[in-house]
Amino acid sequence: MDAHVRTVPGSAGKWSPAQGAGDTGPRPEQHDDGTPRRAPHITSIKTTSVCGLGKLGSCIAATLAARGFEVVGVDIDPQKVGKINEGLAPVDEPLLAEAIQTGRSRLRATIDAREAVATDATFFIPPSPSLPDGSFSNEFLLKAMQPVARAVKEAGKKNHLFVCSSTTTPGAMDAVLIPMLERELGGVCGEDFGVCYNPEFIALGDVINGLLDPDLVLIGESDPESGAALEELYRKFNRNSPRIARMSIISAELTKISLNSYITMKISFTNQLRMIAARHKLADIHAILDALGNDSRIGKKYLRAGLSYGGPCFPRDNRLLAYTARQVGLEAPLAEASDRVNERTKQELVETVDEMAQPGDTVAVLGVTYKPNTYITEEAAGLFLAQQLKRRGYRVLVHDFAATPVNSPSLHEFEQISDWEEFKTNPGVGLAVICCPWPQYRELAATAGTRVFTPWHL
Repeated sequence: MDAHVRTVPGSAGKWSPAQGAGDTGPRPEQHDDGTPRRAPHITSIKTTSVCGLGKLGSCIAATLAARGFEVVGVDIDPQKVGKINEGLAPVDEPLLAEAIQTGRSRLRATIDAREAVATDATFFIPPSPSLPDGSFSNEFLLKAMQPVARAVKEAGKKNHLFVCSSTTTPGAMDAVLIPMLERELGGVCGEDFGVCYNPEFIALGDVINGLLDPDLVLIGESDPESGAALEELYRKFNRNSPRIARMSIISAELTKISLNSYITMKISFTNQLRMIAARHKLADIHAILDALGNDSRIGKKYLRAGLSYGGPCFPRDNRLLAYTARQVGLEAPLAEASDRVNERTKQELVETVDEMAQPGDTVAVLGVTYKPNTYITEEAAGLFLAQQLKRRGYRVLVHDFAATPVNSPSLHEFEQISDWEEFKTNPGVGLAVICCPWPQYRELAATAGTRVFTPWHL
């Protein structure tokens, strides 16, 4: 099966993203023949299932249970299932273990997708990896949704709510995933079953708090009844009172990637300004950004001198917005410029360190995760620097307070600084570069034999 969004599963025809890009809104009130549509009878969600117990899915399952919902977790990995059933965290994330313990009496896990049928709504949060052109693959979403849909049909159940929490290429829900569900279920979306697109806006390292106290809950709905049921769930689930934005599914798909793309634009603007200020001897980038952030039209969030953005969301979502524009015959020059500045920021770091280092120096790269409080090294500035320095012939030592070769295999090629307490008092390297603003790195001071470089204001 072609997992790319251009092929509609079960259809002999091809789909171009432009065909799925119109904001059709919830399904119209009438069929093409003028007969009225009937809404699915989805009134309240008391029991839920979560398919995909990875970094986000396990947190969604645990927090739903902790907040009083009956939850069944589903995953193909028996180790993750076993840990959930033992009351243990299947992934490393702060507060996850505590959330699992709080909701343990209401949380169980299984490898059998058929057990999702007995719940009112199923959340799907498998990976949606990027493809070379910038779009996102539907492969894992299809593999997760199909067995649940088949089981729902076999049970003769109506009115199940399918909630997609993975990021999708705009248009993919309407043109790929919903047609697949209609085929498997033998029914009509918005009548016999409901679909919502409901991505979360969270930061790894603080997922639990991000889920419980969000700024925004985004719901793309196939029909008003499905959206209302999911809104009611969030009003019980959230500890705060966030803005709940309900809209068409395509609008929600565009909102998700646009929000992250806007943040990357702000970060790239900050890095562009930092590089300009560095060419002026008396310019203080931290003073400049502090002043800019006091303007309410700009704000202080993400207005901090540092390095490139990274991680599993920002770079991918920004490139996806550029891809989406190309598919409808437009350009997204701001998104593309943000990406170019981000790559330039990485290269500038390498060149700066290369100029600072002396021949034969050992360079310590401190902080190889893309941000503090997570072990994720995906597109991290520190990992990029370490790789480039090693290719240039330097001896490279790396350190991080969370990432290790065990949870981040890309670190296997480097020598590790295993004892931070010993290193900070006696570094024994010519140059130490702080690439991730872990607060503990404030303790490191330059010595007679070691220079310390960081663009961060720790």
